[in-house]
Amino acid sequence: GSRVKKKSYSDSLRSSLDSSSMIPAKIIDNSVRRRDNMLVIDVGSNDGVAPEMGVVSGTGVVGIISEVTAHHALVMSILNSHSSISCRLRGTEYFGYLKWKGGRPLRACMDDVPRHAHIQKGDVVETSGFSNVFPAGIFLGKVAEIKNSSDGLAYELEILLSTDLANISHVNVIKNHSKEELDSLLSK
Repeated sequence: GSRVKKKSYSDSLRSSLDSSSMIPAKIIDNSVRRRDNMLVIDVGSNDGVAPEMGVVSGTGVVGIISEVTAHHALVMSILNSHSSISCRLRGTEYFGYLKWKGGRPLRACMDDVPRHAHIQKGDVVETSGFSNVFPAGIFLGKVAEIKNSSDGLAYELEILLSTDLANISHVNVIKNHSKEELDSLLSK
């Protein structure tokens, strides 16, 4: 196919999310220097926010709601050792998990990429759509370095994150319409 390479991130966000599926929020507390970073936002259950909803900014993925009160929500940042976001290399069948291993707030890792994958620096990493938290195609970052995994059987990719979590003030919570359906299906 003649896939247009120059599709901007905001276009791809708009195609997978429309404004009616988003709840705008302001960040009122944020950390990036700890091992397990969290954010607090100014919307909660009264606004339709629930645990396990995804949180995005204009530049990409921010994190996942972990707890809510009536007017606030706690967000597990992607800069958290417990965060694991299902991702893929755009335009390929190569999937993995984006994880943060501490240190620099703009760098994360994608593990277990097969050795036969043709990867180049600058390749786009996006959400896979395999979880019911984020739709497919939301920007996560770009490949900055290609390293061997510790056992040498796969690649570990160092990803330059698209979102500078130290410098964001406004986010959107993704209302997940399919989540209840999927949950009820899985409980059967």
